[in-house]
Amino acid sequence: MTSTKKDPVIVVLQLTGGNDYMNTVIPYNDPLYYENRPNVGYKMEDIIKVDDTLGFMPAMGPIKEMYDQGKVAVIHGIGYPDSPRSHFRSMDIWHTCEPDKVGTEGWAGRVARELDPNKENVLTAINFGHGLPRALAVPGVPVAAISDLGTYGLLTGISDQDQRAKALDLFSRMYSPTVGGSFVTDYLRSTGTEAMIGADIVKVAPESYSSNVEYPSSAIAQHLRDIAQVYMADLGTRVFYTQHASFDTHAGEYAAHPALWKDISEGVSAFFEDLKEHNTGENVIMYLFSEFGRRVRDNGSGTDHGAAGVAFAIGNSVKGGMYGEYPSREAKDLEQGDLVPNYDFRGAYTTIVEDWFGLDSTPIVNGNFEKMGYLK
Repeated sequence: MTSTKKDPVIVVLQLTGGNDYMNTVIPYNDPLYYENRPNVGYKMEDIIKVDDTLGFMPAMGPIKEMYDQGKVAVIHGIGYPDSPRSHFRSMDIWHTCEPDKVGTEGWAGRVARELDPNKENVLTAINFGHGLPRALAVPGVPVAAISDLGTYGLLTGISDQDQRAKALDLFSRMYSPTVGGSFVTDYLRSTGTEAMIGADIVKVAPESYSSNVEYPSSAIAQHLRDIAQVYMADLGTRVFYTQHASFDTHAGEYAAHPALWKDISEGVSAFFEDLKEHNTGENVIMYLFSEFGRRVRDNGSGTDHGAAGVAFAIGNSVKGGMYGEYPSREAKDLEQGDLVPNYDFRGAYTTIVEDWFGLDSTPIVNGNFEKMGYLK
């Protein structure tokens, strides 16, 4: 029996808050790491060695197992020039690919529009979690927002219709000063109806799902389990989006950061194990990113906002390994005490859009950017 390769699917996992690059992929043989991280740095013997120079933080054991299987690509030094070090603005740039102005269309929403230009499937793109990331917001593109598979819709955590209407109005007024009131009104009007249509469709997913894989109880693991259920229900979803927070580790990083990565690592491992059990993983890749890295030198118990960061691509169709160059930790090479990005994040999107989805990336990422060959 011959099998037909299914349409490519992406799961975007956003590490919200500014993930600490240097404490995630650690240059453990560099004395500057220990010199700059006297309070939040890891001891060399605790670091999970990946090669002769780099290692993963101790909580990333499950990610290391997948890395050893050739399924994890580590993308170094990712970012963009002149980082504003603002959560909102930086994430907005990552979401819209517009570093020089406030954008109104998200890159993942543009992908969904290209994949389904006639809106034949209201579930082409789904966000798992509360609210709607700007990355998915494009007028006329329906996006389902699912906090869990028991409830559904835009701002579904609010059941009372009057309260929900007030929340939508608040959402509209919050964004109106930056993107224009008409944009928000048009967006809500054009997508609200389609989103409601998807409610009844997506509820069939849990009914057809069974698995021997036990997911952890963390919020991100449960979102990934929901994604697996919807994906395996063959509802035609091509873009899944979710996020985990908060990586804004100004204080207490030595306890908070590994706990976050434990949740991520265990959840991602369970998700791909689930796909493996069902023999459905060949057409799925996962992309992990954060809005920026963090300051090279710790501040006592944490780290402050930085610039260059790290991204990951994971899946059976990923060519595992290290991609790009780890930015210099030398003081003379830093900008405002931060690692300097040496790879434009739009290049990573370009790789996904062109080499995974087979689409023209230029209108989606707003230009032409260097790709990396981390996809088979």
